[in-house]
Amino acid sequence: MIKRLISLLFLAWVLGFAWFALLLPQPGPAEKTDAIVVLTGGPGRIDRALERLEAGDAKRLLISGVAREVKPRELAAEYKRPEKLFDCCIALGFEAEDTRSNATEVASWAQRRNYRSIRLITTDWHMRRAEYEIGRAVGDKVRIVPDAVRSQPNFATLFREYHKYLAGLAGGLLGL
Repeated sequence: MIKRLISLLFLAWVLGFAWFALLLPQPGPAEKTDAIVVLTGGPGRIDRALERLEAGDAKRLLISGVAREVKPRELAAEYKRPEKLFDCCIALGFEAEDTRSNATEVASWAQRRNYRSIRLITTDWHMRRAEYEIGRAVGDKVRIVPDAVRSQPNFATLFREYHKYLAGLAGGLLGL
């Protein structure tokens, strides 16, 4: 009986990892939301968020997880965008250091502005965990539209992220 239970758990783990690694989230549809949220940490994320903002998918953008020493003017220069875009429409979040604190920062920002929908932009391999954590933080008051930035993750990245995702799910089930 114990062997069967261990085998069943191992099979569930293997199938879960196959689902996680082979069916990565895709870029989202061109759909309007109240705001766009991008989590720093991977190539192409901020570029995608700026493209969607400029395309009119939302009027405001939060860049969550920005280093405290970064200034809006520096980001405008780095991404070759006008400073007035950063002045009017882009907020920098300096509080987040990991995905869970990104979720807290996003929830607080969305609640203060009474947003009902956000476009979440992060890398494809990170999307499931980010969407789960932010969904827990905002509750059912805010609809999340996932918009994944495609990447070429290696096995180690997928393996590590899958286990972080499982740990997040377990934490959610335990109320942590």
